[in-house]
Amino acid sequence: MEGWTEEEFKNKDLMAPCGLYCGACGVYLATRDENEKFRAVMGNLYGTKPEETECLGCMQPDPPRKLYGYCKGCTIRNCVKSKGYYSCHQCEEWPCSRIENFGFVTGIRVMKRAIPLWRAKVAEHGDKKGSIEWARAECERYHCSSCGQPLFRGAQRCRACKKPVADELDGSL
Repeated sequence: MEGWTEEEFKNKDLMAPCGLYCGACGVYLATRDENEKFRAVMGNLYGTKPEETECLGCMQPDPPRKLYGYCKGCTIRNCVKSKGYYSCHQCEEWPCSRIENFGFVTGIRVMKRAIPLWRAKVAEHGDKKGSIEWARAECERYHCSSCGQPLFRGAQRCRACKKPVADELDGSL
């Protein structure tokens, strides 16, 4: 699939516990691709300096190599780790107030779509393969319906053909 590798689908560092798959995150993609212009755009969006706008996935083992500041203090990430889980899909309390009160409305929409899908993939394929299939499904979703180019979560328009994509993906920011 254009935009991601099989290794990325299998990489648990990218399996954000909340369902906001890190492989589809603009900050991760800018870091992975060493795209300074895109890092600056993402930093501007989130209010961070370009040099601080880098991440290799929120579930990296401690100490993480590159972890975005917002993710370091994420209460959802910290909750999952404290319970010995690696994802909210394993928690019977989902959706909890941490999900409901997440700081980005778009993120809440994605989480409420992604966690049930993750649970379904795990029920169908088992934990390891199901999680990989969930990651693959998340990436399959983030492609422009017009030109087929990969997108990032939260994209408002395709960077390649400029088609507005927000409404068919995650909605407006």
